[in-house]
Amino acid sequence: MSVLVQKYGGSSVADIEKIGLVADKVVAAKRRGHDVVVVVSAMGKATDQLLALAKQVSDDPPRRELDMLLSTGERVTMALVSIAIAARGCEAISFTGSQSGILTNDRHFDARIIEVRPHRIEDELARGKVVIVAGYQGMSYKREITTLGRGGSDTTAVALAAALGAERCEIYSDVDGVYSADPRAVPDPLHLGVLGLGVLAEMAEAGAKVLNAQAVEWARLAKITLVARKTADPEDSHGNVARQTISRESTDSLGVRAVVGLDNVVFASASDGARFVRACASVDLPLLDLSLGGSGGATAAIPLLNVPDFESKRRAVEAELGGVVRFDGHKALVSVVGDGLTTSTRAIPVFLDALASAKASCASMSAGPLRIGAVIDAVSLVAAQRTLHDAFVPR
Repeated sequence: MSVLVQKYGGSSVADIEKIGLVADKVVAAKRRGHDVVVVVSAMGKATDQLLALAKQVSDDPPRRELDMLLSTGERVTMALVSIAIAARGCEAISFTGSQSGILTNDRHFDARIIEVRPHRIEDELARGKVVIVAGYQGMSYKREITTLGRGGSDTTAVALAAALGAERCEIYSDVDGVYSADPRAVPDPLHLGVLGLGVLAEMAEAGAKVLNAQAVEWARLAKITLVARKTADPEDSHGNVARQTISRESTDSLGVRAVVGLDNVVFASASDGARFVRACASVDLPLLDLSLGGSGGATAAIPLLNVPDFESKRRAVEAELGGVVRFDGHKALVSVVGDGLTTSTRAIPVFLDALASAKASCASMSAGPLRIGAVIDAVSLVAAQRTLHDAFVPR
């Protein structure tokens, strides 16, 4: 039988009624003849609530202890989903990330998967069981519990799909796929039916919340077909498909497929770029759109989504560099993503005009074949997304 990996996000398992709906969908897939592996996130806002509890105890909780705490959210979900499936007459068993053979590096809170050994999963599938896996977590080579960063359940699902030779990986959430913009920021964006994984990877890296960037990279390397679907939709709904070999071009001559925004960003500038980069690397501080100037200076965007201890990291970098570095908070990154963006001389002027129309002050800008991005004030993010969408995405 073919292996099918399904991932259900937090909104899909937010309460017992929704868990029941997920169990119905899983049992239906099993009865259609698939070997089914289900990856689950924590219920609703459980991860945020656990993180808030940690912040009440300490302003700077150790990352190792955050992993111990936050990994419990998915464990609750996996057990409840397994119980619900069993109640519907289908054998099921739940595994943590470590029990599933997901091995990571030794970074806490934003670990990277280095190997998957799904032997226990394969054994249980051979016995006819549905396997439920706690997403977002694994075990380091030091036998420590680790988590994979926000949205890491996507990575769990795609990595397992690759290791198991799955037919496809279905990502279920409260939206029916990937759109040309965040519907909460841009009214009536376009539904993108088929996307190349290169474009999708850029969208995820720049802030699109439907799929995790590390998961898309796994899919690209393993040539896994990703299908993004809405949990409440009927089974014949197709959702979005992302494949290695398919990349449908935009009908717009500028090649833009989507507009993406990333909030909670810090803009960093340093007069000694080489020292700045080394200092950030020494404390695992992520940098986006790094630019090294001819005078030796550097600028970069620092996304804070997976940096719960930014203040301590900032202090460490400042202590290393002294007065040659500056951090500006309350920033955002806005981008247009597509194919061959820099092949047209029009794209960058249109981008700048749209930012000006939104009254979005640009701190820095970067441009490449798949993405043009700018660091702007966070208060201008929604307006910038709307003007860029109007300028670039055909209706």
